[in-house]
Amino acid sequence: MVGPATDKPCVLAVDDSLIIQKLIEDALQSEYRVLITGKPLEVLNLIYHEPIAVLLLDVTMPEIDGLELCRTIRTIPQFRTLPIVMITSKDTPFDKVQGRMAGANEYVTKPFEASQLRQVVQSLIANPIGS
Repeated sequence: MVGPATDKPCVLAVDDSLIIQKLIEDALQSEYRVLITGKPLEVLNLIYHEPIAVLLLDVTMPEIDGLELCRTIRTIPQFRTLPIVMITSKDTPFDKVQGRMAGANEYVTKPFEASQLRQVVQSLIANPIGS
């Protein structure tokens, strides 16, 4: 990813569904540099090596679920204020509380509208946590 896209804020999306990956990319690519992986275990490497502005995590994934990954990221000092959005089909009040307790800043349920996702990401970038 070279050229003019490098000055855009970077959003990392972690979802094992190719359909959701495409929806996220389509929703955000005009305003953000979008990195997508279906492998949750790649996330730690990516956040250490890329300037991630917002992390989007699916809850239900192979290897490790998004809640556990979120909790792990929150234990790393330099990522305690990284904006994290859980994107999931789990939408009960209990699920949302679990997401918040794991350290997520926002919770978006699938299926989502592209405009809703853009608004959540833009809000988190415009109002950084801890500032």
